[in-house]
Amino acid sequence: MISTLVIGIDPGSRATGWGLVRLEGRDLVLVDCGVIRMAPELDLAERMMTIADRIGALVDEQHPAEAAVEDVFVSRDPRAALKLGQARGAALAAIASRHVRVTAYSPAKVKSAVTGSGRAAKSQVQRMVQAVLGMDEPPAQDAADALAVAICHARSLR
Repeated sequence: MISTLVIGIDPGSRATGWGLVRLEGRDLVLVDCGVIRMAPELDLAERMMTIADRIGALVDEQHPAEAAVEDVFVSRDPRAALKLGQARGAALAAIASRHVRVTAYSPAKVKSAVTGSGRAAKSQVQRMVQAVLGMDEPPAQDAADALAVAICHARSLR
């Protein structure tokens, strides 16, 4: 049976979610998930370095075959969108520097892949990720979003 490890990333400048799922045949199996939380007193450069370091360490430790990252959504606040884009860039650089192929998905595509609706609420994404991966409890919101990205990509590999 072919087994593929996928890491999903939900970038954020204050909290970056990550999730690892293994595609085993047609089944999805939870490997691990978490949230990289940055201390509020860190400046932007230090937060980006934290994201790059922690994502890089995860890739080094887990050796995923594939990576998926959520695209930046259109925001009413250009400064927030810029910070989000920088967090995404830090994660992309950490993954790509380890020669792991990265695929990007829009938030609507990720939500649709997990819930059937591209306009699903975050709580609905959490519950569906919990159900799809057979988790006892719903994961933290940022981790659930990252797992949803990983699920979306893993399903595209089937």
